[in-house]
Amino acid sequence: MADEELYYRLALTSVPNVGPILGKTLFSYFGSAAEIFKAKKKQLERVPNIGEVTANSIIHFDNFDWVSGELAFAEKHDIKVVFYTDEGYPSRLKKYDQSPLLLYYKGTDCLNSNFSVGIVGTRDATDYGKRFTEKLVAELQPFGCTIISGLAYGIDIAAHKAAIKNGLPTIGVLGNGLKTIYPGQHKSIAAKMIEHGGLLTEYPKDEIPDRNNFPERNRIVAALSDALVVVESGEGGGSMITVEYASEYKKPIFALPGPFDGKYSMGCNSLIKNGHAMMLDCAADIANYLKWGLESGNTKPQSKLFEDLLPHELSIVQLLNEHKKLHIDQLASLLEMQSHTFTFTLLDLEMKSLVRAMPGKYYELC
Repeated sequence: MADEELYYRLALTSVPNVGPILGKTLFSYFGSAAEIFKAKKKQLERVPNIGEVTANSIIHFDNFDWVSGELAFAEKHDIKVVFYTDEGYPSRLKKYDQSPLLLYYKGTDCLNSNFSVGIVGTRDATDYGKRFTEKLVAELQPFGCTIISGLAYGIDIAAHKAAIKNGLPTIGVLGNGLKTIYPGQHKSIAAKMIEHGGLLTEYPKDEIPDRNNFPERNRIVAALSDALVVVESGEGGGSMITVEYASEYKKPIFALPGPFDGKYSMGCNSLIKNGHAMMLDCAADIANYLKWGLESGNTKPQSKLFEDLLPHELSIVQLLNEHKKLHIDQLASLLEMQSHTFTFTLLDLEMKSLVRAMPGKYYELC
């Protein structure tokens, strides 16, 4: 019976005019997918919003060879086919009306991890964006959270790689079926992700990475994330679609500020300026907002780095510890340090999440 029910659940996703909302309505009305396909036309037409055309589509559904092929592929490649009523379906995603009826997932059991952070950004990431992504994920490591992204070039793949490097599970949400890894250059990373997280999609195996699929994919990234981080993005970048979904889903949004004239910082700067995102400079900003680890007082995992500071780094930290907050000019005047050394040292301390820049060019310890 279990196999038969899965068979009909998959068939339901292929019926013309039956999307997530209508599919859930049908399932709720009949109690199982199998009963939907066994129902008479008059029974189907009694269901709210089911007209004659859709009722006929169910009654005359003849694409069962496709269903058998999908299930055979899933079994051969160890892919889990997860229906929205299954225990393993992501609870963060399930609460939304437009959540997919069914998901395909290949990987470890991390779809319902305690903590998760979505990291998105431009495909044309700069070194600044990549470095920050690596730093942020390293700082999130003590919390054991799952890193969510879309396996794309740039910030996405930097986030996935950093998660693997730091032993964190990471989920790539795809805009195509699992028969294809897109982009192909990320196949080796995808293979590692399956061992330390997984690949998730709502699309059947033969679905190609069509451009229209990616906005739909982005809603899943937003839904799976406790917080969404935008590292670099133009004002009209694809990341902004993910931001729109995250805002609709009432998720906290963080953005990395960048140069005022930076092509791939304009989107982030605009989000911060207009109050649509909080400025982000270290993982503690996310952890504190979401109240992670407060029981143990461990909201600043980067503090252990003090032990490894170089003398010129330590001098800056000691001054900020003594004065609590200093203007950059005050800080520079108190140090006997060449200007270029001071600038790069301060930047390195920011990247280590030991100091943070405040409004008005002030600095303080994180």
